[in-house]
Amino acid sequence: MYFEWTFVDSHPSEWVDRLASELSVPPIIAQILLNRGITSLEDAKYFFRAGLEHLHDPFLMADMQRAVERIQTAVEQKQRILVYGDYDVDGATATAMMILFFRQLGIEVDFYIPHRIREGYGLSKEAIEAIHSKGVDLIIAVDCGITAIDEVALARTLGMDVIICDHHQPGRVLPEAHAILNPKRADCPYPFKELAGVGVAFKLAQALAQRFSHPENALFQLLDLVAIGSAADIVPLVDENRILVREGLERLQTTQNVGLRALLKKTGLEGKSVGTGQIIFILAPRINAVGRMSDASQAVRLLTTDSEQEALDIAELLEKENRNRRNIDEETFKEAIEQVEAYFDPEKDPVLVLSSEGWHPGVIGIVASRVVERYYRPTVMISTDDGIGKGSARSIPGFNIYDALKTCSDLMLGFGGHKYAAGLSIESQNISRLRERLHEYADGVLTEDLLTPKLSIEGELEFNQIDGKLMRILKMMAPYGPQNMRPVFYSKNIRVVGTPAVVGSNHLRFKACQNGKVIDAIGFNLGGLLHRIRGNRTDIEIAYLLEENEWQGRVYTQLRIKDIR
Repeated sequence: MYFEWTFVDSHPSEWVDRLASELSVPPIIAQILLNRGITSLEDAKYFFRAGLEHLHDPFLMADMQRAVERIQTAVEQKQRILVYGDYDVDGATATAMMILFFRQLGIEVDFYIPHRIREGYGLSKEAIEAIHSKGVDLIIAVDCGITAIDEVALARTLGMDVIICDHHQPGRVLPEAHAILNPKRADCPYPFKELAGVGVAFKLAQALAQRFSHPENALFQLLDLVAIGSAADIVPLVDENRILVREGLERLQTTQNVGLRALLKKTGLEGKSVGTGQIIFILAPRINAVGRMSDASQAVRLLTTDSEQEALDIAELLEKENRNRRNIDEETFKEAIEQVEAYFDPEKDPVLVLSSEGWHPGVIGIVASRVVERYYRPTVMISTDDGIGKGSARSIPGFNIYDALKTCSDLMLGFGGHKYAAGLSIESQNISRLRERLHEYADGVLTEDLLTPKLSIEGELEFNQIDGKLMRILKMMAPYGPQNMRPVFYSKNIRVVGTPAVVGSNHLRFKACQNGKVIDAIGFNLGGLLHRIRGNRTDIEIAYLLEENEWQGRVYTQLRIKDIR
């Protein structure tokens, strides 16, 4: 894939110099902060120092008062409460967080996670009937429920109330639940709209803690789960999400959660600094694996157990399921690429709609993301079985896949999601028509510019500017994620010292030199760029992230290469 390098709009030098002087930071840091809308000392203080005291009042959320009062009634009358979650990391951590919070209050609650393959996403009528048979009085749906109109109606008919804690985009009609907590509701005045599902559940717990005079410190011990669910769901790490994830990551280092300790030990992260990258690439895939391959309830049990042995056993199960998932993932990706190469022209087809009998529904979302990375086209992967297809869609910046699917709603049995990711179900006979309609829609939306992958670069950096102070400030800017991405820097007139090599699984490793200063560099999956740095050139330009690497007890600065030209 060839990137178009785009440089973030530069700010007037006097702005950069003024902010750099006010904050006593290097000009490049001032420029990065300005790129994030931080223009004053006061803005910078909030960005670097905002803590739990800056969380918004949970009662600003529409229906929060009704939700709290209904739960208080259930507690007082000893009614049976059940938490209904989703099978992904956001849903599992939201479910576990609510269970542990109620446990802090001295209340045991049940939980239900649907089976991805047998039941699919969200509330189902079969699940509602099964829950009713257990004598449940109140269902708290977390990370799901906002489109479950018929299912909530059935629950009410059976005499059960439903409280929805969701963050997905609402439809035109809302379910007739007792309370609906969702900042994206058109009538919700809550000041921050981008909470993850676990974030919305946490706001409910925060409101309940106030109502029950529960110590905030005890509630805040659950922020490790909030951080994992939020980071894994790739929500914008600004405002309240930034506070929740930063505080949660800090607590994760010394977590009291038995299951998380077992998972950290199993993944080799015990005692190490854990950031959003470790969550997304190491912890989340393992928590997700049981939901994708078998039973997501195991993940909730891991995160709520008090038994160290049970935690270690489940952590081992997650590891096994993740290995299995990777194998199936690899085979499915290979088949998807073969299908693309045989039937589609990535240069002409604006959207890729791939389908096959027997693809594992638990991995098609991951594979769709990998196809997008390879061809930079919105991609829909559909697994068919007995005339019915279950699909996952992934998109590129500038193309709202949820809106695209909405124009084809008459062809599908159901769909849901957001602008970058969605799920759907469809009769197999309608897949070809879906492909045609999505192509028609995309032709009117996708321009050549949108179909060109961009590499956004924050500014130019000289190697002699890379020092301890710069690295410390970059660490303070974490947690990194959407709307606060790790900055990409650019350096020119680079030459390679020694012999560059392709190592491991197609990783490019070399030593970069500028004006006599040499820094180690690695480009993951960039082995194909080896030819660009051969031949003793001195005109190489590199785009990279700055990071610290630890090897054999030594910590050193490393360039993580994003592109070379």
